[in-house]
Amino acid sequence: MKKLLILPLLLMLASCAELPPKNADNLCATFKEKMQWYDDAKNSSQRWGVSIPILMAIMHQESHFVADAKPPRTWLLGFIPWFRPSSAFGYAQAIDGTWDNYLDSAGSFGADRDDFADAIDFIGWYSHSSHTQLGIPIQDVKNLYLAYYEGLDGYARKSYLKKADVQKTAAKVAYRARLFQNQLSQCQIN
Repeated sequence: MKKLLILPLLLMLASCAELPPKNADNLCATFKEKMQWYDDAKNSSQRWGVSIPILMAIMHQESHFVADAKPPRTWLLGFIPWFRPSSAFGYAQAIDGTWDNYLDSAGSFGADRDDFADAIDFIGWYSHSSHTQLGIPIQDVKNLYLAYYEGLDGYARKSYLKKADVQKTAAKVAYRARLFQNQLSQCQIN
């Protein structure tokens, strides 16, 4: 009897999980559907000095706004699910050590990677850190993303120069940030 009660409860909890926006390619539609997200993105933007379109373009690339996103598993012998290539998790795809640094330095104790407000704040913090530590201009989306993807040390070593696919992705993020900026300038948000 207890098992019969637990199953509906589990199904109910699973349905409460935050779903990604229906039109993740349109920032106005995203903010109209997820009204709190605009305030969260605005708060991060004001706190860290990074524009909302940049924050959202990075998150779009990293997780497509999936709260519990993880990198795909590798496969052993082509058919046995194996380990994930990194500890990246959540909206921002933040890895464990970098997330811990954020919690310590940004004073965000109790923040969660699968919480939109916390993840967008993390992206703002990381972009601001890239600006202050590496001298990347705060509106240089391509290089902010390269530092985000490669890590501050990797970016400083210019490891991305040997990775054409990463450079291509950074250009895609820069394009999306411009697209999001154009969309945001044309929509009405309370």
